Amino acid sequence: MVASGLFGGAVALVVWTIWPRRFIAETAERRGEAKGRADAAKRVFLARMAPFSTPLLSEKRESRLKQKLLMMGAPDLQPVDIITMQILSGILFTILSGVLLYLYGETPLLAAAGTLLGVMLPHIWIRDQIKRRHTEIGRAMPFNLDLLTLSVEAGLDFGGAVATVVNKGVPGALSEELEIMMREIRMGKTREESLRNMANRVRFPPLSQFVSNLIQADRMGTSLGRILRIQSQQLRIARTQRAEKLANEAPVKMLFPLIFCIFPTVFMILFGPIVYQFIEGGP
Repeated sequence: MVASGLFGGAVALVVWTIWPRRFIAETAERRGEAKGRADAAKRVFLARMAPFSTPLLSEKRESRLKQKLLMMGAPDLQPVDIITMQILSGILFTILSGVLLYLYGETPLLAAAGTLLGVMLPHIWIRDQIKRRHTEIGRAMPFNLDLLTLSVEAGLDFGGAVATVVNKGVPGALSEELEIMMREIRMGKTREESLRNMANRVRFPPLSQFVSNLIQADRMGTSLGRILRIQSQQLRIARTQRAEKLANEAPVKMLFPLIFCIFPTVFMILFGPIVYQFIEGGP
């Protein structure tokens, strides 16, 4: 009964949200600012669901979600959109858990676990996206930092060197963040403020350390090219050490699948015919 009620309420809410005439009209209005029809429809749907999600969003939670969205590089999403995703995901998983409870007679604890999983799923997705973006930035930093060092040593100022990295460096999250930083500098912010804003947006320790060293060098009047050269060498050493660490961890990680997956299969293939002949009493 609970699953049926939730299913009926969810269907009514979705039908009201995407009522054909109004939904199509609003989607057409947003086509100019969206990447495509699907993106425009998604924005309209989230905007229509916002009144139901806003009461569940406290000020502290909103601030925390804004920081996470900045870290994952999704400025188009709003904290209220994440609450909407939690509501819909929680309803969906509750319905699925209720169906399993009805079909297989499992304990009601399964439904509660399904609801909890549905509510937590958007946060798990955000965490994975942040981790993936940090990995992408970490991989792009050595090459882009080398290009930045060469540009500074060739005689370009910091702004021109960063522009060279954005145009000719490894495309991705790091180039996007550097472009945002340069845009802030053009709008009147100081280099230190723009660098700190980039570090606060990303919250990636190697990038924060790089920004801290640049700011310190700027304050002390140290040669920028020398600092960049040292930073590039340190990043490559850290990357090599991280690769060695992962290589040393590989045998331990392979132990579980070897013992419980591969070895039993090999033993069945090798000793299965012998055991069968022994049971049947053959030669």
